[in-house]
Amino acid sequence: MRTFSPRLAAKALWQLRIRRRPYVLSHGITSRCNLRCKFCEYWENPVKEMSTPEIFRMLEDARSFGIGVYNAWTAEPLMRVDLQEILHHAKRLGLITSLITNGKLLASRVHELDDLDYLSVSVDGIECYKELRGIDLQDVIGGIRAAKTAGHEILMNCVISRKNVDELEDLVSLAEELGVRISFEPINESSGIAKEVWEELGIRDLLRYQKAIDRLVELKKSGAPVINSLTYLKMIGSLKPEFRCHASDIILHVTADGTIECCRSQKAALGRVSDGLLNTWKASEEMRKKIAGGCKGCLFFGYVENSLLYDMVPEVMAHYEWM
Repeated sequence: MRTFSPRLAAKALWQLRIRRRPYVLSHGITSRCNLRCKFCEYWENPVKEMSTPEIFRMLEDARSFGIGVYNAWTAEPLMRVDLQEILHHAKRLGLITSLITNGKLLASRVHELDDLDYLSVSVDGIECYKELRGIDLQDVIGGIRAAKTAGHEILMNCVISRKNVDELEDLVSLAEELGVRISFEPINESSGIAKEVWEELGIRDLLRYQKAIDRLVELKKSGAPVINSLTYLKMIGSLKPEFRCHASDIILHVTADGTIECCRSQKAALGRVSDGLLNTWKASEEMRKKIAGGCKGCLFFGYVENSLLYDMVPEVMAHYEWM
């Protein structure tokens, strides 16, 4: 298992602060998925995926650009038969590797993840899990247990919705039972999903929701394995993105077909990986500034927490516990 050492932190700061380039490559490695979650728009819009050699070239370019972390996600990375090769190539280049999965295929493919440093599994509820995801939670828990046995460091990530808002404390207890950590973020009501879905899943009972978040704050303070900082938890309690976003400064977002986008919230295309990462980064400077200036903000925990770290907020530096 590889974690951030002072040397790696120094490299990240050099890349971000001095060279002013992103340190993380977030790769939507496939648009295919083995689930049909109605709150997700990725599987509904399949695209032609980059080939294995194309991804290898992107990773090599990313290393030259100064990228230190490769994160594979969306829609379901374990659907790619060449995932083991891709992770191995990233690791061989010296990149820290990360993966986000729904966990359905985890037990059957965990033996192919030897080159993975960080593993995130989406678990959005207990009693409501099958309704949200369409599969049995025990299948996913079996995958998490198999990955734990294989020595992986695991994060359960939960998207808070109307369906699961009363199960958050139970999810923390499940994480403690499994010996893993857990993160929370409120559901993002994107325009690509039908309004009736958000009427069903969106956070509408604010008092009930605030009570649940207040309890997460208490659990965090008592030592529960919640990775979110207290600053972030209090921010999502108000549902107000009160921070300066540096998402596009920290994370380079690449879609399955090789399009470079500003971020997962602002999906404006900046270029393509075939144009070269450095060329695209330089050519898109004004466009990125314009997009960031007009963005109303989001509460994706990776964007918020890392932006707060970028601004060196002391409490976040002390209490945010993931990459």
